[in-house]
Amino acid sequence: MLGDVQPYGKTLTMPLYLIPLAAPAMLILAALFALGQQGRRPRALPIVAEAAALLALAAAAASVVALAVAGPGTGPLIGLAGAGIAPRLDAVSATMLLLVAFIGWVVLRYSASYLDGEARQGAFIGWMAATLAAVLLLVQAGNLVQFALAWMATGFGLQRLLLFYADRVQARRAARKKRVTTMLGDVALIGAAVLLATGYGTLDIAAILAAARDGTAPIAAYWAAGLIALAALLKSAQFPTHGWLTEVMETPTPVSALLHAGVINAGGFLLIRFADVMLLSPGVLAVLVTVGGITALFGGLAMLTQPAVKTSLAWSTIAQMGFMIMQCGLALFPLALLHIVAHSLYKAHAFLASGMAVDQVAAIRRPGPVAIPNGWAVTRAFGLALLIYAAIGFTFGFEAKSPQAVALGAILIFGVAYLIAQGLADAAPRVLTRRIAVYAVAASVSYFALQTGAEWLAAGTLPATPAPGPLEWALIVLAVFSFGLVAVAQSMFPLWAYHPAAAGLRVHLSNGLYANAVFDRLLGGWAVRRPS
Repeated sequence: MLGDVQPYGKTLTMPLYLIPLAAPAMLILAALFALGQQGRRPRALPIVAEAAALLALAAAAASVVALAVAGPGTGPLIGLAGAGIAPRLDAVSATMLLLVAFIGWVVLRYSASYLDGEARQGAFIGWMAATLAAVLLLVQAGNLVQFALAWMATGFGLQRLLLFYADRVQARRAARKKRVTTMLGDVALIGAAVLLATGYGTLDIAAILAAARDGTAPIAAYWAAGLIALAALLKSAQFPTHGWLTEVMETPTPVSALLHAGVINAGGFLLIRFADVMLLSPGVLAVLVTVGGITALFGGLAMLTQPAVKTSLAWSTIAQMGFMIMQCGLALFPLALLHIVAHSLYKAHAFLASGMAVDQVAAIRRPGPVAIPNGWAVTRAFGLALLIYAAIGFTFGFEAKSPQAVALGAILIFGVAYLIAQGLADAAPRVLTRRIAVYAVAASVSYFALQTGAEWLAAGTLPATPAPGPLEWALIVLAVFSFGLVAVAQSMFPLWAYHPAAAGLRVHLSNGLYANAVFDRLLGGWAVRRPS
């Protein structure tokens, strides 16, 4: 039991405590207002919804200012018997508040024109605002009860949005699979919350994390870490339960943007928020590295074979979530937080601009010879990329970086090597080669600079990355080798992808190696019930 451990960070004064809660409150009011807006083109609703989103964004920005002024802390509890709403303000919650509020404003603004003329526009905006409010309550939760309820409310709101076109069989089928994985994740999270509460004797998340950081590790904490990992894997569409994420294209594009740029990150946020607890279970972290790494490789390869823009983006999200889970497994929690921010902004833009991307691709002409790299060009490209990475790394100071972070940077630089291989290809103009070399330098500098910034921002909030043991070293070497092999294959893509022997592999990859078909069979195939 936990009796005398106090949460790290002080309790905020009442005015500062109210600031983070103002963000979801604005969106809840907008959702309630939407209940009375029926019919086509409700005049006031889009304006009210965008105004609420802007006020939520302002509250999130004010929370960042409050954090800078008062430091991290947990607000007074609103509830009984230790359960209720208790906003937590620290580097993680402030970052996520600002990110979610910004994406929410963009998506709601986009929805005003995208849904214009729809018979159920009011219901859509109402559920969108309610889902955003649930996410905002989740990322600032300082209490296990608030965290669990907001987690479940997020899944419920997203389920309603996925069924906006309830007469579409594909939408109902995808939503059914999403509901199954969501319910399993909810059960796992509730179990973890119960174990943490009984093991540490408190519902306060900050107190639990402080005790775990000090080395307090009841047996319940180890089991809780396993359930937290399971909930995160299910929420983040990790292999082999990833299929639903590639099938939710029947929903309106704003929902796809919210899902892929926001809600899908909840699994990574769960691991980041309970980072101190996760470090108590190295075996669980090893499972995260393994599952995340397999999902990242699998999703990245499947993405290359998809003919549709939005489906390709969905597979990209699966791969990115796998990479983020792998980062958490390597205990690189500040980098995982940075990954959430970068991926969310990129993927929101990618989905909202997907229609324009189709038009641009259709208009592309391919004059002149195609630049195809040979084996020597690929070898030179990887050597040059690693040389640039090493030079920049020594400039920033490798000795200050953990082996996990250095290995992660090497994996990321393999993507740059792929670009350099295109620049060194036989038919590539010299200007392309020079430009890509500049990109390689910029990518290496950006990685070390952003890594340093993320670690500085999360210092004191997230635990430092521990030194790797034998198991961690084995996983690091395996991950670097696997991603390097895939990067080489991608660099040689034009040489082997259209070979007759590779045609079958392309078909199998485009179908996700049929893992989703197995999941369909377990759930009763295509049988779906019409929602009431």
